[in-house]
Amino acid sequence: MLLSIFSKLMATSVFLLFLPLIFFSSSSSSTFDRSSRASSLSVEHADDVLTSRNGIFSAGFFPVGDNAYCFAVWFSEPDSEGNRTIVWMANRDQPVNGRKSELSVLKSGNVIITDAGRFTVWSTDTVSESPVFLKLDENGNLILQNSEGVLWQSFDSPTDTLLPQQLLTKDMKLVSSRSQWNFSSGFYKLYFGDDNVLHLQYGGPHISIYWPNPWLMSWEAGRSTYNSSRIAFLDPLGYFSSSDNFNFTSADYGERVQRRLKLDYDGNIRLYSRNHRMEKWTVSWQAMSEPCMIHGSCGPNSICSHVPHLGRKCSCLQGFKIRDRTDWSLGCVPEFNLTCTTNETGFLKLSHVEFFGYDYGFFPNYTVERCENQCLHTCECKGFQFKFVKHNYANNIPYCYPKTELLNGHHSPNFEGDLYLKVPKKTLPFQETGLDCPSIVVKQINRTYTKNPENASQKFVVRFAIVFGAVELGVIFVVGCCFLRAHQNSSAGTHNYYRMATGFRKFTLSELKKATRGFSEEIGRGGGGVVYKGVLSDHRIAAIKRLNDASDQGEADVEILFEVALKCVAEDKDARPTMKEVVEMLLRQENDSELV
Repeated sequence: MLLSIFSKLMATSVFLLFLPLIFFSSSSSSTFDRSSRASSLSVEHADDVLTSRNGIFSAGFFPVGDNAYCFAVWFSEPDSEGNRTIVWMANRDQPVNGRKSELSVLKSGNVIITDAGRFTVWSTDTVSESPVFLKLDENGNLILQNSEGVLWQSFDSPTDTLLPQQLLTKDMKLVSSRSQWNFSSGFYKLYFGDDNVLHLQYGGPHISIYWPNPWLMSWEAGRSTYNSSRIAFLDPLGYFSSSDNFNFTSADYGERVQRRLKLDYDGNIRLYSRNHRMEKWTVSWQAMSEPCMIHGSCGPNSICSHVPHLGRKCSCLQGFKIRDRTDWSLGCVPEFNLTCTTNETGFLKLSHVEFFGYDYGFFPNYTVERCENQCLHTCECKGFQFKFVKHNYANNIPYCYPKTELLNGHHSPNFEGDLYLKVPKKTLPFQETGLDCPSIVVKQINRTYTKNPENASQKFVVRFAIVFGAVELGVIFVVGCCFLRAHQNSSAGTHNYYRMATGFRKFTLSELKKATRGFSEEIGRGGGGVVYKGVLSDHRIAAIKRLNDASDQGEADVEILFEVALKCVAEDKDARPTMKEVVEMLLRQENDSELV
């Protein structure tokens, strides 16, 4: 099928040779689709472009940086420089100056690009005795031809894009750009390997193949190695077919839309399509559904993790720091010096983390401890991968993969394996030592316990004690109040009795305090007390003696009541006073509180 398609394409190319050749000079037209012998396109003239007959594609000098230009082919719409969709570049790795640089079609039949110093930076390396013409075909193919046929075409030397009707053969490869805005050659390639299988390869500082899945055999990935034709083709309807038995159809298969298959700078190959020239491109197919499975995403000593709707994220391993914050492909460098001394080195376990490749061997049926010992005694070992591998003839077998380099790292919950990172012991996190519990099955013994019946007499005694205590406290409070009131009444009666019988009046402590202005003017002192000068309510001057054992009657009453109450509620029952003792305390206080 692919060979018949190729034959049709060649027949179409031969047919184009017989089309009338018309000469357009740059002075007579701002855009043209052919250039004759000895003609040129200048970088200084923005209108010096080739346009396909259907107007879909254009070719000319495209700015790739500050005063840097490459000759390229792009979709004509949108026509603004910042939004142009590039499909091919001639001198992507050697841009020319923005002045005096040009593309020239020589009389010798060669096409060259020269810079301001007239130095040739790119050429088709073709020779022709007859006149040659440069033509931009309607499918985006830039063709150099003479009367005998095609001398050179851009479809034979693609950059990062495959267009419909363009073949990818064993001598061709797609090479990604360095970044979204850096169009120079990047690290990723799509090509046919010597095994006749179409591969995606990371070609940075360390080369590795990541598509199809390197863990799988070719036949397990649905690929065939028997067809040595090594040819792949994308048709205009969105169907891709390869000689290694790989094929796919786009999500919008069958629609007549613009399409392009591109190896993006992130290492993923995607099919883009759009209905109208001014619409944005949409992804209708992609090779890698897990971006972190693409090798070289984050560089050495780093881990790639994918967050839905946010994309992939790079992070350094513990104990490492990023080399260049503007370029994650350079990875991370260690912040420690790893020695070959085994007693100073340990391992940090990273679950569900995989670092692919760069093993100095693989060892089946190894335990983790045995693998650690293997890595400890190998100075070049940076860590080891430990995982179980399925086998048809046996149960899952543990495999140990010691690593000399930590590249292509990614974290995935679906990966059933662990990485053990080799680090100095002093950098390991502190771990508490747990108990080693034996794996013994504990059998529960069914036991029933009989509850002793409550003793009725004990229950009665407890309740009686509580009630009696409450009644006792109530009686003490009532008796105290009665004594206090009786004391107040008796004091007033006693005062009246003394006044009638002796003619003398008995004063209270508060009255004496008022008369002496708080016992402030001392006029004498004796063994029994101190004599103060005072003025009575009838303005008579009196000498008032304050006895040493006298006290404030009101304050004393309150103090004795509190003292009696506290003793009655003491925690020790034996320390509580009897009713007789309570009465004696109150009477004693009454006799001691009076002041003559």
